Amino acid sequence: LRADLADDQLDRGVGCKLLVKHANAEVVQSCLLHDDGVKYGLAAWCIMPTHVHALVELRFDAPLADIVQTWKSATSHAINKSEGRKGRLWRREYFDRFMRSEDQFSNTVAYIENNPVAAGLCEATADWPFSSARLR
Repeated sequence: LRADLADDQLDRGVGCKLLVKHANAEVVQSCLLHDDGVKYGLAAWCIMPTHVHALVELRFDAPLADIVQTWKSATSHAINKSEGRKGRLWRREYFDRFMRSEDQFSNTVAYIENNPVAAGLCEATADWPFSSARLR
């Protein structure tokens, strides 16, 4: 969540861990799912203690930047209010990649859904409550 941390540090769990609280992770998950099928197709997601992964299919002419901004704004307001805090919750930038093949798409889904297992947070992908893997 913090803008001054490198991605590898986030993967190791360094930084602000507001999303370790189930109520905060639920806010993010509900936001991701809210416009699924309306503005985008949500193919995979995982909410980690310090960051979020989401794989979306842009099929409804909504620009990715607008989608991400909506997520960040809605979740920041809700989490900051519930935590009694102010200030930035998310990094300004986000990292996107265009999926160029079915293999790349499948590998990305696997990476996203395996993130909690790789981080030692659970034994199996379906055990993580804030991930698309629990629905498979």
